[in-house]
Amino acid sequence: MEATSSGPGSHPVYALLRHLTLPVVAITTSAGGRANGFIVNSAQRASLVPSVPRISLLVSKTNFSHDLIYASGLFGVHLLRTDQFDLIYQLGFRSGRDVPDKLEGLPVRTGVTGCPMLEDVRAAFECRVVNAMDAGSATFFLGDVVDVRDGTPGDIMTSTFFRQNLPPDRLRVYEAQLEAAQKKLEPLAHQVAVRPWPGPTTGP
Repeated sequence: MEATSSGPGSHPVYALLRHLTLPVVAITTSAGGRANGFIVNSAQRASLVPSVPRISLLVSKTNFSHDLIYASGLFGVHLLRTDQFDLIYQLGFRSGRDVPDKLEGLPVRTGVTGCPMLEDVRAAFECRVVNAMDAGSATFFLGDVVDVRDGTPGDIMTSTFFRQNLPPDRLRVYEAQLEAAQKKLEPLAHQVAVRPWPGPTTGP
């Protein structure tokens, strides 16, 4: 089900842009000993050269994990299966500002960079940031893929499948949270700072 006519997807341009939406993935990161995870549909392949695999990731500046990625230069991208709604609820419907450890209870391993990586996923890509660009309301991170783990086979969780199969009560929560986030980000979207990323300032 798409957003209602008065919801966050009702803007005509935004509705058309949803045709460009990427799969729903889980992102993990850590900095200064604090780990966190969240859900996005903004990660994509960012290299035309097979021997140099890269992933780009757009992260809202109001997201708790944004500053963790910016500080450590580390993030994990996890392809999810269509049977992993519970994982999406755990990581995507709560903020790291309100929960001491969103990864609690999940099978997690320490990656080669020290980044926490989820075990039970379709595939996991561990990344080290090589560049970051300010995008107004978000930061666009470009990461080298430094490790890949293939996981349990299954159909990939797409954005369309996610919206069409969310229970009505969860859909209402999702749309309310999305609308609130968009209102908070709107003033930031108009101001893009052209500045270089200083590089990591802390470890995982």
